[in-house]
Amino acid sequence: MTELLKITADETKRVVELPGGSVEIERHRNDMQLITGYLQPMIPIDGVTPVGELEVLDCLEDESYVVVDMRDPDWRLKGTIPGSMSIPFEEVADRLDALGCVRSSSGWNCDAAKKVVAFCNGPACPQSSIAMHAMVDNGFLPEKLYYYRGGMQDWLVLGLTTQASAA
Repeated sequence: MTELLKITADETKRVVELPGGSVEIERHRNDMQLITGYLQPMIPIDGVTPVGELEVLDCLEDESYVVVDMRDPDWRLKGTIPGSMSIPFEEVADRLDALGCVRSSSGWNCDAAKKVVAFCNGPACPQSSIAMHAMVDNGFLPEKLYYYRGGMQDWLVLGLTTQASAA
């Protein structure tokens, strides 16, 4: 039997009531998953915009956006989205200046910041979600955040180009 994975932080199974009766939904380990975390919401914070691969490609060519790989640096060495910047999720609150924010004695001012497309390992990876919460808590506007929830897992499954990159 395959390994049972979490659906949410608290659930490994969910019973769904359907017209024909109850169905128990489970999540099993398979060869397509990069990690075994738990599913992340499409919109982790009110105001954040979810995006897919075509929007990520457009943002890579638009100077008002920065595509940010928020994974641990070791993952980036295995491959990343070409043109993305690395800001690990644990560091983002201290590195908002790399996104156009200005630090003052009263904290960060992010009014002139670039729009950020955040990604990590995929739908079961919490790193981007954690990072976006830290960014908003430190003054980054949620309306300037775009979440590529599919992350590297979807990028790889779709056969899109990656590049090995130094952290």
